[in-house]
Amino acid sequence: MEWEVVIGLEIHAQLATKSKIFSGASTEYGADANTQACAVDLGLPGVLPVFNEEALRMAVKFGLAIDAEIGKKSVFDRKNYFYPDLPKGYQTTQLHHPIVGMGHIDIELDDGSTRRINVTRAHLEEDAGKSVHEGFGTMSGIDLNRAGTPLVEIVSEPEMRSAKEAAAYFRKMHSIVTYLGICDGDLSQGSMRCDCNVSLRPKGQEEFGTRTEIKNVNSFRNVERAIEVEIERQMDILEDGGSITQETRLYDADKNETRSMRSKEVANDYRYFPCPDLLPVIIDDNYIEAVRETLPELPDAKRHRFVKDHGLSTTEAAVLASSRDLAHYFETAAHAANDYKLAANWVQADVSAALNRLEISVTELAATAEQLGRILVLIKDNTLNNGGAKEVFNALVEGKGDGSVDCIDSLIDSMGLKQVSDTGAIEAIVDEVLANNQKLVESYLATPVEKRGKAMGPFIGQTRKAAKGVNPQVVMEVLKKKLSELG
Repeated sequence: MEWEVVIGLEIHAQLATKSKIFSGASTEYGADANTQACAVDLGLPGVLPVFNEEALRMAVKFGLAIDAEIGKKSVFDRKNYFYPDLPKGYQTTQLHHPIVGMGHIDIELDDGSTRRINVTRAHLEEDAGKSVHEGFGTMSGIDLNRAGTPLVEIVSEPEMRSAKEAAAYFRKMHSIVTYLGICDGDLSQGSMRCDCNVSLRPKGQEEFGTRTEIKNVNSFRNVERAIEVEIERQMDILEDGGSITQETRLYDADKNETRSMRSKEVANDYRYFPCPDLLPVIIDDNYIEAVRETLPELPDAKRHRFVKDHGLSTTEAAVLASSRDLAHYFETAAHAANDYKLAANWVQADVSAALNRLEISVTELAATAEQLGRILVLIKDNTLNNGGAKEVFNALVEGKGDGSVDCIDSLIDSMGLKQVSDTGAIEAIVDEVLANNQKLVESYLATPVEKRGKAMGPFIGQTRKAAKGVNPQVVMEVLKKKLSELG
C-alpha cells in the first residue's frame, strides 16, 4: 500500500524577556539550581501573578511577522496536570482565545520550489521546571529556575508531507524569531524546541490516521531524523496489519529510535478553565500598529533584496539571509569592500568553514566583518593574492589580531604576504627561474603551441615558490613574454 505522511509541529520558543511571564524573577540562563524561582513561580498560597507586557509585545510582533490574525482579546487558562516540575499543579496557558490566530509562512524546498504552511495559532504560556536525573542515585532532582519562563507555542496545521519539509519549517521559524529578536534561538540550551506530530494514512484517504507526538526535539537535524524513523516504525506496524497507539514518544538520537513515554492525553484530560487570577488581555489597533512599526526586515524580504540589489543568486541569497547575524556580517563586510559578490563568496566559503570547524556562531568569530572587508579591499587592489588573503583571515580567526582593522596591515608585513606586482621585480625573478630550470624550458619549447598553456604550470609554481606573494596575473604575463622570446 502507498502511504501519505501527515506532519504537524508544535514549536516552543522561549521569549527573550529579562523576567518571567508572571513574576519579576530573572530568566537568565545558567544560574545555580532553584536560585531564580520566586514565590509566584512556586505557586505558594496567597501569591498572585502579574502579566509581563513585554511578552505580549513579542507575541504580537511574531504574529505580524507571519501575517496572522492578532487577538485583540486574549484569555489565559489553566491546564491542569500533575508532574514534579510543575509545582502549582497547573500550567497557565491560552486555549480558546490565543494572542495569535491563523497565519502562514513559506518554506523553500530542495528543488527550489516553495510551499506555504499555515499556522493554526500561537499562544503565550509559562514553561515548567526541569527534572534532573544525573547525580541523585535512584532519585531525581527538580530545578525550578525555568518555571514561569515565557514561551510562545507555535502550532502548525498538519500540512507537511515529509521529514525534510518539517525540518525546513522548523529552520524558517527559527530564522523568523531570531530576526525579530524575540528569542535567542539557542537550541542547545532549550530556548527553542519542537514537538513533532506524525501519522500515516493510505494515499488518497482524507481522514487522518492515528498520530503520535515526539516530544522536545531540539535540533534541525534531529527533527528530520526523528520523523523519518517514526514514519518507518509506523509503516512497519501498519503493513503487518497492526494499529498505531496514540501516545507521546521520545527520540533517542544516539540509538536513532523513538520510544514510548506515555499515552497521549486529550484536551479533556487537562480540565482547562479560565485562570481566575488573570484578567483578559485587551489591545487595540493603535497597539498593534505601534508594534508593527518595530518590525525589522525579515528573512524573505532580505533574501529578495540581496538578489535584486546586489546581483546574488537565489541560492546565495537564501544562505546568507537565513541567519540575522550571518546576514549582518555579510552586509558589513560587503559594504566595507564595496563588493557584494566577493563578500558573498568569502562568507559562504571561508567564513562558514571557520564556523563549522570551530563549532561557533558568527558573533563569536575572532575575525570581524570589518576586518574581512579590509582583506577584500586588499585583494581588489592587488596588495594580497587570494592565498595570502586566506592566510591573513585564518590568522585573525586564530586570534592573532587585536580586533582592529589596522592590525591587518601589520599582520601582512609580519607574515611577508604583501603581493609583489612590480613588473621589473617579477621579470628578475622569472629570469632566475628560467635559468635554473633549463630542462623545463626545453620541455616547454618542445610542446605543441596549442598545448603550451597547461605546460606553463610548473613555471608559475617555481616563480611563486621563489618569491612568496607575487601577483599571479603579472607572473603569467611576464612568463608568456619571456617564453615567447625563447621560441
